[in-house]
Amino acid sequence: MRAFAIALAGLATSAPAQEAPSGALSCTGCHALGAEAAMPLGGRSAEEIAAALAAYREGTREATVMDRIARGFTAEESQAIAQWLADHAAKE
Repeated sequence: MRAFAIALAGLATSAPAQEAPSGALSCTGCHALGAEAAMPLGGRSAEEIAAALAAYREGTREATVMDRIARGFTAEESQAIAQWLADHAAKE
C-alpha cells in the first residue's frame, strides 16, 4: 500500500498545471496514459472514456472491477475525470 501511495505521489508531481479531478490520478494506477501500455487510456477521447465509465456504472459492459469503481462516481465526476485523462494523455 505504501508503494502505491508513493507511486501516486510521483504521478501527482508530474501532472499538468490543470488540477486533476478527484479520482483521476487513481486511474493511472492501472491504466497508463501512453498508447503503448497494456491497458492504455492514451489516445482515447474524453467521450470514449466517459462512455466506458457509464457502461461500467450501468452494468452493460463486462468488467472485473471497473463496474464497482465506476459506480463510485457520478456522471458529472466521470465526465470530468474522462476530460482530464484525455487532456493529460494528449500531452504525454
